[in-house]
Amino acid sequence: MTPSTSTSGESIHAVDPRDHVAAALRDLTRGETVRLGDETLVVGADIPKGHKIATRSVRSGEDVLKYGWPIGRATVDIAPGDHVHVHNLATRLDGIEGYTFSPPQPTPSPTASPQTFQGFRRKNGRAGTRNEIWVLCTVGCVANTARRIAEKANQRFAGRVDGVHAFPHPFGCSQLGDDLAHTRKLIAALASHPNAGGVLILGLGCENNQLEALLESAPDIDPERLKSFTTQMVEDELEDGLAAVEALVEIAERDQRQPIPISDLVVGLKCGGSDGFSGITANPLVGRIADKVAEAGGTPVLTEIPEIFGAENVLLQRAASREVFDAAVTVIDDFKRYFIDANQPIYENPSPGNIAGGITSLEEKSLGAVQKGGRTPLVKVLRYGEKVGPHGLTLLEAPGNDAVSSTALTAAGATVILFTTGRGTPLGFPAPTLKIASNSGLAQRKPGWIDFDAGQVLEGVSMDAAADKLMKLVIETASGKATKAELNGEREIAIWKSGVTL
Repeated sequence: MTPSTSTSGESIHAVDPRDHVAAALRDLTRGETVRLGDETLVVGADIPKGHKIATRSVRSGEDVLKYGWPIGRATVDIAPGDHVHVHNLATRLDGIEGYTFSPPQPTPSPTASPQTFQGFRRKNGRAGTRNEIWVLCTVGCVANTARRIAEKANQRFAGRVDGVHAFPHPFGCSQLGDDLAHTRKLIAALASHPNAGGVLILGLGCENNQLEALLESAPDIDPERLKSFTTQMVEDELEDGLAAVEALVEIAERDQRQPIPISDLVVGLKCGGSDGFSGITANPLVGRIADKVAEAGGTPVLTEIPEIFGAENVLLQRAASREVFDAAVTVIDDFKRYFIDANQPIYENPSPGNIAGGITSLEEKSLGAVQKGGRTPLVKVLRYGEKVGPHGLTLLEAPGNDAVSSTALTAAGATVILFTTGRGTPLGFPAPTLKIASNSGLAQRKPGWIDFDAGQVLEGVSMDAAADKLMKLVIETASGKATKAELNGEREIAIWKSGVTL
């Protein structure tokens, strides 16, 4: 399921020789003739760029293949040259499925790579790509207080560390069960992140998410680099907060970047606002980076469980053990039950923007999305709020929402996030986030958002050459080069809420 590289001048592009469809590389007009290899097709309808054209006949009720896998069933007879989209293709997904474990094939052990990045080695051995002070809060009631402290601290201590950033959120009170646990776990995990050279945690005092309980849940936080207080118990929370940040800056400013092997790099893999080219350009390109990092002993982390539905077997067949397979199946099935228990269909995806960009079904979106995980074996599965352990490709439980899943990636330990997009977004997250455009039009239209143009692989640049360029940018970013989102001040978190509010 590795897309070939298109050559400049082609009008359509098929990913796999078994496919029934190809992607339009430009707007196609009804009646024109296009070529695919030695075949010629007469375009049967106006087809927008990024959408699918049928390359062979499909009978009503039969599966339609893309990436060599079914992306849905034809709802009417489809002829070569037809536009294939929501009017003639429907999802095959319906409820919980059964999966069969296949013993993994032997794979080579990670090989030490000479590549390094200039990072920060922390006391617990983890490696950071930034040396920042993070201001966190137990509850939304002190969210604005955290912002005010960070704003004043950035003015007062400019240049002494990589920045002071507040990550407010609206939760922490009137929460029960999993919601309260999610909030606590996420804040505790962020507090021990290696990109934070120091952390200030603000509490209010009367919230469900009590500061003392939060700190007890995070024993791996370096106590020298942690300050905390409840704002109800101090006279001036702003001045107390600035004094705490100053003490943290005095410690963190002594930290120096040093060469660190990429085996210590944790890379989050994320897609948002996908289009018809995401699974052909940006996602497989990021998959090459995931393989490079994993082969060197590093840790790529894949998430967005609902955007695996329909492509589960592509990932499950790479499970390194029965234990990993069972853990992955549990996370996938639990997420499907989450939809079913809420009386929602599991296939309530793709989004309107995805559909406008040419993605028809959740299977199509998922088959493109899982390519971010490359071909490396799946070695670990994490539940929401857990942190990375063994090196190698890791699957993390989180929804598809951009902010929630990217926050979960950061909390898991990602020190760089690779975010592919076909539609574009200005959002950024606590870990430096590289935006990778699936098409050159987006990269040209939004240069203030986009860090890398993956559309070049449709213009004659080989996937290997583009992967080398992107890997170079990843290393530069890990070594301190600011992403577009960082330059724009886009730094947000979002926490998964699934239950009642008191």
